[in-house]
Amino acid sequence: MATDEVGILLVGAGFIADAHSAAAAVTPGARIAGVVDIDPGRAAAFARSQGGIPHASDLAAALAWPDVDAAIVCTPNFTHAGIGAAVAAAGKHLLIEKPLTTTVADARALQAAFAGKDLVLAAAHTHRAYDYGRAVKAAIADIGEPFLVRLAILGGWIWPDWSAWVNDPAKSGGHALHNGVHLLDLATWWLGARPVAVRARGRKQTATELGIYDYLEMVVDYANGATAVCEMSRAHRPGSFNQRELFVAGSGGAVRQDWDGEAAVLYAEGGPALVPAAGGNGFAVQLRAWLDSIGGAPPLMPVDDAVLAVAMGVAAERSIATGETVALDEVLA
Repeated sequence: MATDEVGILLVGAGFIADAHSAAAAVTPGARIAGVVDIDPGRAAAFARSQGGIPHASDLAAALAWPDVDAAIVCTPNFTHAGIGAAVAAAGKHLLIEKPLTTTVADARALQAAFAGKDLVLAAAHTHRAYDYGRAVKAAIADIGEPFLVRLAILGGWIWPDWSAWVNDPAKSGGHALHNGVHLLDLATWWLGARPVAVRARGRKQTATELGIYDYLEMVVDYANGATAVCEMSRAHRPGSFNQRELFVAGSGGAVRQDWDGEAAVLYAEGGPALVPAAGGNGFAVQLRAWLDSIGGAPPLMPVDDAVLAVAMGVAAERSIATGETVALDEVLA
C-alpha cells in the first residue's frame, strides 16, 4: 500500500544509522528529517554526511520538529524502553532496532504504549527481510509441515573495542538477546509454531575476560513437536569470516543451504530445485514493509512476535546461567 512521504527522525548516529539512512535513500516515500544523538558532535557529523539535515542532542525537541512523522531508533538495547515510550508519547510511528527491549516487562510496556493509538510499532529483525529469510519462508509451503530448523550464523566481529556496550550484559541483555535473537526469531517464523522451551549454552571463545558469551548454541522446543537448533558465533577468526548454514526439514521435503553457497536447494516431491540466492538490501525491504504497515498493510514483524523474541532471548540467557531448560511460560509470566 502506498504511503505519503514519511519524515523520519534517526535516533542515534552510530554505524547502524548508516544502514537505515542508506535504505531511506532508495525507498520512495521515506525522507530522513533529522538526527538526534546524545553526543552533539556525533549528531552534527552525521547530519553533515546526510547533506546537512537538522540535528539535535535533545530527543524531546527533535520529536517536536513539525516534519517528523516517525522515528527509527538505533541506540543501545538498554535505552530502547525509555526512548520508545518517548516516541509513543510524541505520537510518532516507531521502527526500533532489535531487540524490542531487554526484558519482557519492558517489551510489554512498550507494546501497551502504542496499543490503541493509530501508530505503528515495529522491531527491526532485519533477517526476516533478507532474501534468504524470505525465500526459505516461501519455500516451506512446498515441503509440508516443517518440524526441524538447523540454522548457524557464524562471524568474527561483535565490538569496536573492549569497552563496547555490547560486551556489558546489563546494557545489551547478553549475546543471546543481542545477536542470537535473530536466529531464534527467524527459526520460529519459519516453523510457524509456538515455542515452549529453550535450552542453551554459551562459551567465551575470544577471551575469558568477556562479559558475554560470544559463541552460542540454542535449542528451542515447540508446542507441535518441532525443534530449532541455532548456532550463533561472533568469535570466528579471521574477523572478516562470515558463513551461514541452514536446513529446514518438513513432512514432504527439505530446504538446505550449504556452508559455501548462497543459493538454497529445495527438495520437494517434484524433485530438487534452486531457491533464489541470498542478497539484496534487507534494510530497504524492512523499511518498505514498515512504511506500508503505516499505510495499513500487515506488518512484517508483528509486535507480539517482537515480544516473543525478547522472551526467547531472555530464556536462552537464563538457561546458560542455570544449565537448565527454561519454559517460555515462566519467562512470559
